[in-house]
Amino acid sequence: MAKRLQKRSFGNSGSAVFIKIKYNLLLSLIFIAVLSSCGSSKRVQQAELKRSNTIQNVVDYSKRYIGTPYKYGGTTSAGMDCSGLIQLSFMQYGIELPRTSRDMSKTGKKLKLKHVNVGDLVFFKISKNRRRINHVGLVVKKTPETIDFIHSSSSRGVMISSINNPFWKKNYVKSMRVVN
Repeated sequence: MAKRLQKRSFGNSGSAVFIKIKYNLLLSLIFIAVLSSCGSSKRVQQAELKRSNTIQNVVDYSKRYIGTPYKYGGTTSAGMDCSGLIQLSFMQYGIELPRTSRDMSKTGKKLKLKHVNVGDLVFFKISKNRRRINHVGLVVKKTPETIDFIHSSSSRGVMISSINNPFWKKNYVKSMRVVN
């Protein structure tokens, strides 16, 4: 009987050791998972900060051209069109966009107007035939009341307008995010 007790006793202490090893292994895995998530969270925060800085730089750069006259096909301070302004502003920070507003409207991630943020593009159909997108603006400010965007108007050059303006509201087509 003493041998049986010894075996049971040895078996129980062996089980206790095995449970302790499993417990320590589980704690180690949890600790590793926590550390890993902290690192990825930090990388996400850094990526978001970089995106935010890039967008703010693009917006600030585009504002340098306020008052520049409209010139079809123009991309300089002597004159520019809407897509020229947008392409030039993004290009300064290494983001390549197509040259025309219609082609730009096919780039990036489509958004509902209520989900746009500063740095997103807004597209319009403003020609008389209104078949194709032919105007683009860059969102420079968003508040609960309005969305303001910079663009180059054929009548007034580079300026900031509100999406609440009846003309822009009526001719709005879609929004795209080109910087993720």
